[in-house]
Amino acid sequence: MTKRREFLPSAPNKGIWITAIILGVLAILARFVPIGELSQYHYWMLLIAFLLLAIGTAYRKV
Repeated sequence: MTKRREFLPSAPNKGIWITAIILGVLAILARFVPIGELSQYHYWMLLIAFLLLAIGTAYRKV
């Protein structure tokens, strides 16, 4: 029989975690407070922050 691989999420790297948190907070802040050019990209910044966290937890040593 073949062995099934289980998905075991891991904690993201500290650098990825801090980058994603800063990007996410900036995106939420830019949604409600005009921050120059950043305000028009708030949705994309939040999406990138989420993807960073998802990749960081899905793969080990990232």
